[in-house]
Amino acid sequence: MEMLRVGAVRLQESINDWCEDMPAWEIVLRTAAATVLFVWLKNFLFKDESLYERGKKAVFRVARKLPHVKNMIEKEITKMSDGMSDDLNKAIDNTPYLVKLPEKGWSTEKIIEEATRYTEFGTFKWESGCASGTVYNGSKDLTDVMTKVYGLSAWTNPLHPDVFPGVRKMEAEVVRMCCTLFNGDKDSCGCMTTGGTESIVMAVKAYRDYAINVRGIKKPEILVPVSAHAAFDKASYLLAMRIRHVPLDEKTMKVNVQAMRKMINKRTCMLVVSAPQFPHGVIDPVEEVAALGEEYSIPVHVDACLGGFLIPFMEEAGYPLPPFDFRVKGVTSISADTHKYGYAPKGSSVIMYRNSSWRHHQFFVTPDWPGGIYATATIGGSRSGGIVAACWAALMYHGLQGYIDYTSKIIQTAKKIEEGCRQIPGIFVFGKPDVSVVALGSNEFNIYIVSDRMTKRGWNLNALQFPSSIHLAVTVLHTQSGVADKFISDVREISEDILKNPPEDVGGSAALYGMAQSIPDRSLVGELAWCYLDAVYSTKQSTTAK
Repeated sequence: MEMLRVGAVRLQESINDWCEDMPAWEIVLRTAAATVLFVWLKNFLFKDESLYERGKKAVFRVARKLPHVKNMIEKEITKMSDGMSDDLNKAIDNTPYLVKLPEKGWSTEKIIEEATRYTEFGTFKWESGCASGTVYNGSKDLTDVMTKVYGLSAWTNPLHPDVFPGVRKMEAEVVRMCCTLFNGDKDSCGCMTTGGTESIVMAVKAYRDYAINVRGIKKPEILVPVSAHAAFDKASYLLAMRIRHVPLDEKTMKVNVQAMRKMINKRTCMLVVSAPQFPHGVIDPVEEVAALGEEYSIPVHVDACLGGFLIPFMEEAGYPLPPFDFRVKGVTSISADTHKYGYAPKGSSVIMYRNSSWRHHQFFVTPDWPGGIYATATIGGSRSGGIVAACWAALMYHGLQGYIDYTSKIIQTAKKIEEGCRQIPGIFVFGKPDVSVVALGSNEFNIYIVSDRMTKRGWNLNALQFPSSIHLAVTVLHTQSGVADKFISDVREISEDILKNPPEDVGGSAALYGMAQSIPDRSLVGELAWCYLDAVYSTKQSTTAK
């Protein structure tokens, strides 16, 4: 202590000596300049990205301004954009687009005729079970029921519960049934949203606002597994938050809990786990992460958007799981998509909270608008009452036993595909799939070649990256007789052929994903994605199509 006191005295004397002949204004000016410089250095050095990453991006930005590099990139982007537009136009037989309203309205007969023609475009016959995920049921009886119920409520709007009390009742019932399904008590609550992305955005907003308004955290940040859905990245971008990605255990593909613990800091406002995660179909260790949440007083969100209407029924279907829902102390919210394995029409999901105090931070209220007090539970103002009603109808149509029966068939089929693929030379299965997704990789060849060749055989699979892989999300359609056997057989035949006759050149997704993963400038990969999104909305006909 004495040494510290002496050191402080000497420092004080040195500063006094330095400033002795200096005018007051100069002392103030130098102090202000030093403060500004210190703040600038702090902000420059301690950003989300390292100096290396920022330096690398700066080099790429400069390089892309060089005429030769710029022209080469623009040429490749144009080529890729045209190629994507051509592919999308081939899917509609290069028919012309409607670019303006007809002079007179069409007859009912003509509308139905044209709409039927539009829905028949495409080469993938999803009804046969060729697509990963995409359509989760397809039952004609269910389609008829939902269509009729949607028609009854096509003009309704949940924004006006006084005008449409029946739709309000349906929505409240859907949320309550889901809370019960995930073992929420009487205090549990939630809202319907338009999909998993909105459910996730709402949860992130709730925890951000709680962190700012209750805990006094000025710049909240969230911790998510690397495998968490990209909707969390979108939410952090929209809500101007920092998102930090926690690595996975390379063997199990589950989030590394110890790494998550080390990444927690005083700004952490939310921990995330997936049940299951999208890429590899494994469930993160919910109980362990929830315990972290309890220890550090941080809310924990379980993203069950993908498998939310499978995992609650798995125990009764004969496939028990560790606790993942509100039975786990520390879990404060859950998202589950009714429009996936709930078999409701696209545009419906549910976000649930342990109690209403969390949900209150999700709400948006502006009390001073001249149009009245404006309050909404989710992002949208007006919403489709027809979707709410059709979702309610889907839940009523299946009932508890219906979901258990479908879950049993789906999990049984997924296990069969997993076991069959594990026996194929050159192929391995990532982790140990817990629910309906089976992800494949290879140490012998480019796995995307398998995806491209499966496409030629009529399959539509999901291509993944970091690490390179493909997956099949098993649905009711894959439980049809012979579908699983054909999938295993096709993967086996293709893999054996690749091992015997390694291809010299690759194209399709093998080339695209191989290139995309090797490009160090990730902003360029983003521009390539823009090409695809632009092509989706393009009404320009192909000039090269026959």
